[in-house]
Amino acid sequence: MKKKRWLFFGLFVSIMLLLSGCDSSSLIVLDPKGPQAKTQSSTIIFSILMMAFVLIVVYILYIIMLTKYRASKTSDDYIPPHIEGNKWLEFTWIAIPVIIVAILSVVTVKTTSAVESVPAGYENQKPLVIYAASSNWKWHFSYPEEGVETVNYVNIPTNRPIEFRLYSYGPITSFWVPQLGGQKYAMSDMVNTLHLLADTPGSFMGRNSNFSGKGYAQMEFEVQSMSAGDFSKWVDDVKKTAPKLTEAKFNALLKTSYVGRESFSSTHLGFNPPPEMDMSEGHHGSGSSDKDSGSETMDHSDMSNMEDMGSMEHGN
Repeated sequence: MKKKRWLFFGLFVSIMLLLSGCDSSSLIVLDPKGPQAKTQSSTIIFSILMMAFVLIVVYILYIIMLTKYRASKTSDDYIPPHIEGNKWLEFTWIAIPVIIVAILSVVTVKTTSAVESVPAGYENQKPLVIYAASSNWKWHFSYPEEGVETVNYVNIPTNRPIEFRLYSYGPITSFWVPQLGGQKYAMSDMVNTLHLLADTPGSFMGRNSNFSGKGYAQMEFEVQSMSAGDFSKWVDDVKKTAPKLTEAKFNALLKTSYVGRESFSSTHLGFNPPPEMDMSEGHHGSGSSDKDSGSETMDHSDMSNMEDMGSMEHGN
């Protein structure tokens, strides 16, 4: 008995030491900075509370059963009285799990629909389109309307919907900014769309959340949200100071495994366009913005193949 007591004590101490190493600040998914992330954070908290309620009920019933039906000092020939089943109890313990699953299903469907769409209240505002392409082991961000491109960092204006169009030049990756929304895959043969919005200025960590090889841990990038005025100043500064992105330079970037932050005053969309947009991803509402961004891209970017870019944009 004494050994068991010391065993339980050691287990308790080990758990406390393990939990003490957990920093609550690392749970950035529960520190949302945008409407999409707030919806997901609320859903996570709701699901945790539902789970806690179920566990509390189970533990209470477990303790009651251990106490009420524990071994007693009755004689060996004791025969407990026969108890018939109760149909209402059977109905109750079948109905409760069904109700819990139904509630979680409704919440999940509503949440999924909300985060897959443009945030509520911003439906009539033109989104900022950014092509986010991954390669071993970096991220390329192309702004077709602004005619600039960055590597391993992306700047966005606050309170404006952002439409990230995701694809990959290598293995499948997953684009994730925990404080702004959920993750979505980037693949080599299609373009996926992710709608995000930042309602607070600040710096947010983004990364590849899908294990894709030896450089997976280095596939991090910074998302900097700023006012619309500061964003315009940043775009103008890049156009004035950053070099143009040539095809040779872009191919060199693709071949280089690890690079730092870089900025360019043109994009790779002209000479190396993304794959055809996947129509099943729900891009029907962005047809007008695609045409606008296609025309503006050709004005601001030095595109060497205008016909290919035009067919790509209208294919959306």
